[in-house]
Amino acid sequence: MMLWLGIWEEYVWRRENRWRVWGGAALLCLFFMVATPKIPHSRSHHQYADMRNFLGVPNTLNVLTSFPLLMVGVVGFILCLHGSCFGISVKGETWGWAFFYAGVVGLAFGSSYYHLKPDDSRVTWEVFPMMISIVSLFSTLVVERVDERLGLTCLFSLMSLVLGSIAYERTFDDLRLRMTLTFIPSISIPALAFVFPAKYSHSRYWFWAAGLYLVAKFVASADMKVYWSTSYIISGHSLAHINLALVPILLSLMLWFRNIKIPRDS
Repeated sequence: MMLWLGIWEEYVWRRENRWRVWGGAALLCLFFMVATPKIPHSRSHHQYADMRNFLGVPNTLNVLTSFPLLMVGVVGFILCLHGSCFGISVKGETWGWAFFYAGVVGLAFGSSYYHLKPDDSRVTWEVFPMMISIVSLFSTLVVERVDERLGLTCLFSLMSLVLGSIAYERTFDDLRLRMTLTFIPSISIPALAFVFPAKYSHSRYWFWAAGLYLVAKFVASADMKVYWSTSYIISGHSLAHINLALVPILLSLMLWFRNIKIPRDS
């Protein structure tokens, strides 16, 4: 009897916390949408420091620096589905990591396609797979650190929200919902990794990956300054592509080396 009561209490606690998580996220998103003005597309969003063409390829370095993502994405996707190479112990993690690597592969193609002719229409093909990777990574961490069912719920619910945000952006020319769905998981991933106990070894890789992602965003925002400081060899945006490719490489190393932690007997 006590066993069944314990199981029921755990089920109720998890269900209540699911609603708290989703309710808090929804309120945060709603607050951002109400408190901020509309953010439309702008031609300046597509103006990059390095617009040089080599061998007839427009914006050559911005295009070519996207391809490292393709290599690490394909290799990671194959190893993820192989089953015995990465430290993955439950099916929910496999789903999350598979979508993450698929998003990385899609980002390689989407970013290259966009940078060949940057405009409002093509940028969707870069943004969409990037959002898939971010929400998949967040959901995978929820599976690992919090609860498998909650993590899978996050995965497929956030996928639907990503599709909705893209449709909203294209319909109303407003970037806010897309920015929210990118920003919240980006800060939630290191927060979850810090607050919840690690199931596996090598958990510090989560923080290193988050640091590389922040570096990528920083150098991308300093596109022209980086271009000038490198004597016009490489721009901040191209360097950001390389930093973004290092994120799945680092996470792949984590998956390769990590093991389930075995608590010591007291």
